[in-house]
Amino acid sequence: MSQSIAASEVKTIILACEAGMGSSLMSVNALKKKLKKANVSGVTVVHKPARAIPENAQVVIVHKGLAKVVRRKAPNAVVVTFTQFLNDPAFDRVVNAFITNGEIVDTVG
Repeated sequence: MSQSIAASEVKTIILACEAGMGSSLMSVNALKKKLKKANVSGVTVVHKPARAIPENAQVVIVHKGLAKVVRRKAPNAVVVTFTQFLNDPAFDRVVNAFITNGEIVDTVG
């Protein structure tokens, strides 16, 4: 059964990457813009290397190739995976959860 969290409970979204630079930083900025455009406030988006994810993370968005690393670091986090650094539907699903006051659902399982 997949884990999920009510969007209204989320204070921080971590976008995890391999080393902390490059394409994933563009994804962080794109996600921030999408949230701002959707008038979502009170949520911080931060960028961290997958191996530095805190154990108490709420929501982690990560490339599918690093999902197992994140799951080991933060076993109770809702982990949302993507395949494309920009314009991946995973980012839109997360933003939509805030717009509709819905749930952010773990895609790792």
